[in-house]
Amino acid sequence: MVREDLRNIAIIAHVDHGKTTLVDEMLKQSGTFRDNQTVAERVMDSNDIERERGITILAKNTSVYYNNVKINLIDTPGHADFGGEVERVLKMVDGVVLLVDAAEGPMPQTRFVTQKAIELGLKLIVVVNKIDRPDARLDEIGDEVLELLLDLDASEEQLESPILFCSGRSGTASLSQYEAGTDLKPLFDTILSHIPAPEGDEEGPMQMLVSSIDYNDYVGRIGIGKIERGKMRVNQNVIVGDYHETKKPYNSKVVTMYQIEGLVRQPAEEAKVGDIVCISGIENLTIGDTICDSSAYEPIPFIKISEPTVEMTFSVNDSPFAGREGKYVTSRQIRDRLYKELLKDVSLKIEDTENTDALRVLGRGEMHLSILIENMRREGYELSVSPPRVLYKEIDGKKCEPIERLLIDVPEDCVGSVMEKMGNRKAELVKMHPQGSRMRIEFLIPARCLFGYKSEFLTDTRGEGIMSSVFDGYQEYKGDIQRRSVGSLIAFETGESITYGLFNAQERGTLFIGAGVPVYEGMVVGSNPKGDDLVVNVCKRKHLTNTRASGSDDALRLIPPRKLSLEDSLEFMADDELLEVTPKSIRIRKQILDNNTRAKVNAKNK
Repeated sequence: MVREDLRNIAIIAHVDHGKTTLVDEMLKQSGTFRDNQTVAERVMDSNDIERERGITILAKNTSVYYNNVKINLIDTPGHADFGGEVERVLKMVDGVVLLVDAAEGPMPQTRFVTQKAIELGLKLIVVVNKIDRPDARLDEIGDEVLELLLDLDASEEQLESPILFCSGRSGTASLSQYEAGTDLKPLFDTILSHIPAPEGDEEGPMQMLVSSIDYNDYVGRIGIGKIERGKMRVNQNVIVGDYHETKKPYNSKVVTMYQIEGLVRQPAEEAKVGDIVCISGIENLTIGDTICDSSAYEPIPFIKISEPTVEMTFSVNDSPFAGREGKYVTSRQIRDRLYKELLKDVSLKIEDTENTDALRVLGRGEMHLSILIENMRREGYELSVSPPRVLYKEIDGKKCEPIERLLIDVPEDCVGSVMEKMGNRKAELVKMHPQGSRMRIEFLIPARCLFGYKSEFLTDTRGEGIMSSVFDGYQEYKGDIQRRSVGSLIAFETGESITYGLFNAQERGTLFIGAGVPVYEGMVVGSNPKGDDLVVNVCKRKHLTNTRASGSDDALRLIPPRKLSLEDSLEFMADDELLEVTPKSIRIRKQILDNNTRAKVNAKNK
């Protein structure tokens, strides 16, 4: 049976190429919203962090109707660290809309997600977005996309994919770069004509693959997936298992079922082959599970999710200020929260350590883990985390490390400083080519060498540079490298920072705190450009005397401190430091807080 009344597609692209904005316009032009309805911009980014940062973290399902055909749309994340989300949702669709920025062209993440789509043999529609940008390169983009598809061994049919030219912000699409469109009708028509309709045996025993998991405190786990065969009904008895046989198949029942209509989940009594449904009532449901009719158990093969490449240690906060600001502070509460995250994040792994108060958390990258930390602190958790470390592997008896494919786009006069820094970080130049007054350079670089580089890169390029990377593979260990070139300014004693003490300390480097901030011995209060750790007394007061000298009582002028975000703090941390994270504060501290003990240990290690 072929479902001509249905299409399932995913929208894939590099971060910030305009996927969510295009989905907004598709929802508006398909009549999903009332004419007088107030709709937020980037309506699919429902998570607070997504709205603040302007990135998509979780894949979202929505649907639109066009010419009596229901189009299920999946808006996917563009950042490489959330690639696990993209990999699994591609199993739910029959085709993809590949979005490419009209100025930037194909970027590393474009390559990554397109490769996954090509491996699954999905039909492609190439959409060149943001054609109204003043620096758009419409003549070259088509060739660059074709070159990318050839690189990825695309089939002949995929190489002949239709190309459309869109402006997601103004909601227009056209089949020619020389004609401005008036609406998204050409895009809808191309989806209906080019993306195949789902097909399968409607009369056969029911079979569904769980590709995504949601969680609700009232109904527990919600499995989201496409029905591959047969019909599913509410209260149907089913068998649940997985293809890799990691758990024994068990009997269960479908308690509730929803289909996605626009932005809401509508209750449904029955769904048939090709439909994307959300079901609840099945215990211990995980991504990759197959739900089958109780009469015929046949698990569906599931794509193997890429392994984590970065690890951090999450532990109980044991600083002098522990327990003051957090609601959840014990190891049991932190452990429960992390294991709850495993229910919906398939790219994450958690391992116990010898210390009962600490857990190893393995993820796809710094951003992946920092979003988890940010979510936890917003929920009231207080914890301390170690600096990010890459995961090494032994291949053929040799120590190997993860390598990133890094794409850098910079003004031509900044190329020298970028090349120098890349050389120090053991990067290997792959190719470089000019684009107007800018230069695009591609490197293969060890993942550990990118830690802490972003802020340096923005300084070197005066904020004009663009960098993005994606995991490329494992290569032999490239040797030791100095993680950072600056040292830390460390608080001498516990107390409150005073203007007089800060005024004397700011001559030593850049401060991270202002006056009136509580500090403790061993807390990092700034950076020292000379590279060594330095103990400073920011709590020092001016002693009063009965003599007054001309100018001595003038107001002390402090340089505004550099406020570190969570990502900045993770980048800055040295190997002997920890990050104390609470709902109100982020503090970097030394693992050994006592200054004398730490000095003895450092002297011994040297």
